[in-house]
Amino acid sequence: MATDVKAAVFEVPALTYAYEALEPYIDAQTMHLHHDKHHQAYVDNANAAIAKTPELAGKSAEEILANLSAIPEAVRGALRNNAGGHVNHSMFWAIMGPNAGGAPTGAIADAITKTFGDFAQFQEKLNDAGVKQFGSGWTWLALGSGGLQVLSTPNQDSPISQGLHPILGNDVWEHAYYLKYQNRRAEYLKAWWNVVNWNEVNKRYAAALKK
Repeated sequence: MATDVKAAVFEVPALTYAYEALEPYIDAQTMHLHHDKHHQAYVDNANAAIAKTPELAGKSAEEILANLSAIPEAVRGALRNNAGGHVNHSMFWAIMGPNAGGAPTGAIADAITKTFGDFAQFQEKLNDAGVKQFGSGWTWLALGSGGLQVLSTPNQDSPISQGLHPILGNDVWEHAYYLKYQNRRAEYLKAWWNVVNWNEVNKRYAAALKK
């Protein structure tokens, strides 16, 4: 699912699966609130910032995030947070799905093994980055000039703003897991692997390699 939403109006992408499709790992109520309310708020706030800045009309959210220093200061913070939230969540819905999970396949599986040793070591590294992210944020697998790397970012900051290409990311804001897991972020991080759509992750990896 593309996140490259052109023009001044960003929109929340429709889910390609039912709200309850990720149960028991992610509950339907969380999906409703997360997709319909939280993501919509990011889109609404990003659109409001764009409306104040006609020179940004036609730029994608990714273009904005890739060069935040060029964004007018009056809306830079709003777009960092809300365009970031839009791009991050658009990816998040796409890389999850029902009847998914398991070990990765294809080119991303080979790259993970080459970089991290094996899938289990990669999972541990990504989960650990998520657990240690203080407060709200994300844990990521991203592609840079030096290859794949795991990192975490606060709030809705995107690896795009660091010159990286996000391949996979897990949302560790409390709204992503608190209804089901409460304060057990580590449990949520481990359960999340059961809904990862590796076909979509492979598409993102292939696209990133071409950039």
